[in-house]
Order: sequence, then C-alpha cells, then structure tokens
Amino acid sequence: MNNLMPVRIGDVKQITPIIREFTFESLNQALLPFSSGSHIVVNMPLKDRTIRNAYSLMSDPLESHQYQIAVRLQENSRGGSRYLHEQAKVGDILQVSPPLNLFSLHSRAKHHIFIAGGIGITPFISHIKYLLHIGGSFELHFACRDQLSNAYEQLLTSLFQDQIHIYSERTRQRLNLKQLFSRQPLNSHVYVCGPDRLIEGVQQSATALGWCQSRIHWEAFTSPAPGIAFDVNLLKSQKKIHVASEFSLLEALENHGIDVPNLCRGGVCGQCAVKYHHGEVDHQDHFLSEQEKQHLLMPCVSRTKHGCSIDIDL
Repeated sequence: MNNLMPVRIGDVKQITPIIREFTFESLNQALLPFSSGSHIVVNMPLKDRTIRNAYSLMSDPLESHQYQIAVRLQENSRGGSRYLHEQAKVGDILQVSPPLNLFSLHSRAKHHIFIAGGIGITPFISHIKYLLHIGGSFELHFACRDQLSNAYEQLLTSLFQDQIHIYSERTRQRLNLKQLFSRQPLNSHVYVCGPDRLIEGVQQSATALGWCQSRIHWEAFTSPAPGIAFDVNLLKSQKKIHVASEFSLLEALENHGIDVPNLCRGGVCGQCAVKYHHGEVDHQDHFLSEQEKQHLLMPCVSRTKHGCSIDIDL
C-alpha cells in the first residue's frame, strides 16, 4: 500500500477500561474527505514487523480536518490493539490509508435501523452525525456490557433519548430482532456491526420475515487471530514461504515481496481472495460463499488447519 498518509496523534482518550479513542491530525497535507461508514487502515510499527488494521472512522464526514477512531484492546491481540493501548501517545506519527467506504448508507432508504454490538458502535457514530446534517430518520439499538464495551452510551442517550435503545445488564433489556423487524416499513434498511453471532442473528431474522438482501447491510472487520505456523507453496512464483503463528498469510506474502490486492485486511471486501489447492483451510472471512470456500481463501484472515501446508496460485 504505497499511497499512505502520515498523521499525528492529536488526542487520546480512555473511554472504557478496554476502549481508547484516537484523534489523528494532518501532518503536512490536508486529510482526504470521507463519507459516513468509511474506514482507514492504520499501520502500527512493531519491532519485528508492521501490523495493518482497519478501523471505522467516527468523525463527522462534513468536518474532515481530523480522523477519529476507537480501538478495543483484544484479549488475543497479535500486537495491533496492544500497541495502540500501551505504546501510542499524543504526538506520535503514524501512517494511514486513504478512507474507503464498504458500509455506506443506502441512498433510497427512508429510515435507517442501526444495530451495534460493543465496539461495533463506531461506524454508526459517523452515520448519525451525517444524518443529523440532512435530517435523516434513524434509530439505534446498542447491545453492550456495562463499563466495558458501552463506549459512548451516555453521550448517545443524552442526545437522542427517543432514538437510542440500550441492551445491557443495567437496562435489563434484551434485543428482540423478530419484534424489531416486524414493525418496520418497507422503505427501511438495517445495518449491523458487531460480533458474528449478532450479524448472523440479524441476517437470519430479517430474511425469515421476508426482508430482501438489498435491505440488509453489515460490517465485521476481523483482525487475524494468532494460530499454528504453516508453510505455503507459491505455484506461480515457485517459492515456499513460512507463515509464523503471529503473522497472517497476507503479511507473510507481503514480507516476501508478493503484492496481493487488498482493501479492508479484515475478511470483508474479498479483494485479496486467491485460489488454493491441496490443503485444509480455516476460513475466517465474512465474504466467500460455502461453494467459493472450496477453492478460494482470503489470506488477510484465514490460515490452514492443524498447521498443514498449502498450495496457492501466486
């Protein structure tokens, strides 16, 4: 990714014990404009490598002089979220990608239903800010854990009391998807960001009630989890590379000078999909169909099962 922009960390806030907010400022050039729902890829320089993770922008898209993200400290972090929580500080210079939108608002929707789980709240903050500018109709359903993943709960409820619904231990409320979807008009669209089980629940419930797929939108960046090391045979390049347990396959390929097109690095966009042969794959993406998984894998998040070797068409 050679179109990176240098940014300075202008502010850092501890929102909850496991969530930190970062404000990035321009260094020597104006930040690029973005639309609500966009993300950037942040490059984090570790001692042995650079980790690149995608984070949703929370900023107001009409005020693009700064970028804001919120980062949850992952229990099994490969180093990215740990770096931002334990090392990154105000004044540091980082490299970020231009904003890219894979989770935009549907232009023909008359009402927007936002469903967030934990840190999945972040893209909706930008969406809400934009809708306030244009007078758009929305409601937010936020499932979270008190004092841990309930970032921005108090702010949102104070500003939009009638449009915000919180589901947590404190409120003792549970999200009833069937009830929620059954009372929505046909010109409504639903957007969900959060854990896999929440996304799957939304998709299944909406589909069961007759919602067409074009009205269901979701985002689920998955940072590649550590796993068993394995070897890869590159059929076209005639090379054999080793993927260490803390590296993703995509990172290992890049370290060996093999460029693979990618946009999200989180198993969502499908840009990095490559053909594979002779190996069992642990698919961790949110893009490929079950049929496609028989011959394609996404190296940004997937690796082999049991450390077995694999052949890929690169």
